[in-house]
Amino acid sequence: MSFELSEELLAMRDVAREFAKKEIAPTLEQDEKEHRFRREIVKRMADLGFFGVVIPEEYGGTGTGLLSSVVITEEIAKVSASWGLPFNMQTIGPGLTILHWGTEEQKRKYLPALVSAEMFGCFAITEPGSGSDVASMRTTAVETDDGFVLTGQKTWISNAQVADMGLIFAYTDKEAKHRGMSCFICDLKNTPGITTVPIETKLGLHCAPTGELVFQDAKVPKDALLGKKGDGFKICMSMLDNTRLSCAARAVGVGRACIEAAVKYANEREQFGQRISDFQMIQDQIAQMYVEGEAASLLVYKAAAKKDKGVRCTLEVSTAKYFAAEAAVKAANTAMQIFGSYGYSTEYPVERFLRDAKSYQVVEGTSNIQKLIISGYVLGKR
Repeated sequence: MSFELSEELLAMRDVAREFAKKEIAPTLEQDEKEHRFRREIVKRMADLGFFGVVIPEEYGGTGTGLLSSVVITEEIAKVSASWGLPFNMQTIGPGLTILHWGTEEQKRKYLPALVSAEMFGCFAITEPGSGSDVASMRTTAVETDDGFVLTGQKTWISNAQVADMGLIFAYTDKEAKHRGMSCFICDLKNTPGITTVPIETKLGLHCAPTGELVFQDAKVPKDALLGKKGDGFKICMSMLDNTRLSCAARAVGVGRACIEAAVKYANEREQFGQRISDFQMIQDQIAQMYVEGEAASLLVYKAAAKKDKGVRCTLEVSTAKYFAAEAAVKAANTAMQIFGSYGYSTEYPVERFLRDAKSYQVVEGTSNIQKLIISGYVLGKR
């Protein structure tokens, strides 16, 4: 399968590259120091159609596909991993999930608003005692005559404190275990009983807000239910198949940034009377970074292309996510070695690359979870 990008995709990549260079890079250093989230950046991304590529025209998008989103996301994440996150928060997560599982009314209410960033979105799965084991979550949704009452706590939720709406996963029937999980579209700003608490103690992704969502007898209407009662686990897994792919694309972007920085530095830095790029050990490191970066990119493109054809490809997505995450961390670590003492300094961006890259081994399913999925398919257990 060839992944030579079309002229349209190359043009999208160029637009994303210029946007990141002109709109994100100039203030990034200060934004990182102050952990500043700038809503206007998300709005400008929306104005350029970045979020609409996966949504059909009838709901405000362009419908060009996941491969388009992957290409755009890579370029944004190459400048800042934090600003690659809104793709998942807007349409790769909530948007595509509502498109596939929602009623016509839900689609028309939320999809155009997510595409245009009129609404900021999020999704909430993780809890203080429930991470990789999704089915162990404790949040409940008790049905009443005119709605559902949500009680529980979600943590490590991207966009928690800035989101207008969110996909919230909770049990409507705990006795049925994972088959009793349901999904709700919640108005996070105007629903009594929902509060948010920021999480400021992160290693990286300093421009991406993260927080907790607390539900204390928060009542949502009947039409907040996405799909049917008991569909929550299936909805969650289908969503993760999309968000993991976008996460992998961000990891590819960070890996490319590491390679570019390492190559530039190696061609400038002199030791023992010559550029360090003349040393074979540096050449070996650069070659490995490049090869693994190319492999990660091709795995991501392959999975995106399959998804655009309507093919279910959980194995391909998990393979791409696992390899891209590991390659990004390795590339960042290698770049720090090439930079030497300067790599350990905040004077250069490679320390940020390493801090940000580590997140990809955790979010949207840890590397160990991806290996479990991959081995399950390869061994014929799935």
